[in-house]
Amino acid sequence: MEILTLHDKIEAALEEIRPFLQNDGGDIKLLSVENDKIVKVQLQGACVGCSVNQMTLKSGVEMTIKKHAPQIEQVINVEG
Repeated sequence: MEILTLHDKIEAALEEIRPFLQNDGGDIKLLSVENDKIVKVQLQGACVGCSVNQMTLKSGVEMTIKKHAPQIEQVINVEG
């Protein structure tokens, strides 16, 4: 059985949510994982400046990442 790294798990989570973001003309990029607890991402395209992007980040992205990697405590969007 293949052992997935934390980075792989987070990328898998982003792949799961990416089609929904792309539907709205946006995207997301993984920037870094710090101390195996904090994930830094960058919302892109239409997601930048979108009024619901914080809700998307918390309810969509963070929830999906935590499903794949329960040790993650926080997901932070880094403005471009």
